[in-house]
Amino acid sequence: MRMWKQFDSNEIYLTILIAFFFVVFFLLLRKKIFKPHITLLSLVWGFSVGILIEFTIGGGLLDFYRVNDSNSYEIMDLVYFLLFSPFGYFFFYFYHRFKINKKKVIFYVFAWAIVGVSAHWLFTQLGIITLQKGYHIALSFPIFLVIQTLSVIFYEQIKYRENIFQSPIGD
Repeated sequence: MRMWKQFDSNEIYLTILIAFFFVVFFLLLRKKIFKPHITLLSLVWGFSVGILIEFTIGGGLLDFYRVNDSNSYEIMDLVYFLLFSPFGYFFFYFYHRFKINKKKVIFYVFAWAIVGVSAHWLFTQLGIITLQKGYHIALSFPIFLVIQTLSVIFYEQIKYRENIFQSPIGD
């Protein structure tokens, strides 16, 4: 892994985005809704799922897009991968905050799939991601639907198996 080909606009945008999303994360974290190990689990979930998808369709097996300036991995790619972590927490946080139930879950998953595709589009516009091999942003939508559905199942399993909320609940 090398530093970077050149430090230009996509690295600057990544630095701004990671700072912004982690500031939002720490602001939401002050409400202490989840127990600390569940918060950590949500961050690891976001990072792991994001890395799995990136190494499958992004730069790995299928190589449908490149991150940053080249197809080889750079330090700023790690910064890009770290962006997935707060989104894992945001997904859990808003799922709890909006009291998502069986009637609302489809809308929630759909909304988060739109958030994912929108982020993918934004990263393309900012030059952070460059699509290749005929890949289109619209192809990401079903992938995000699957990811968000699995995230709901994961969250519900955690909630079922243990009391994940701080006492008292920080609503």
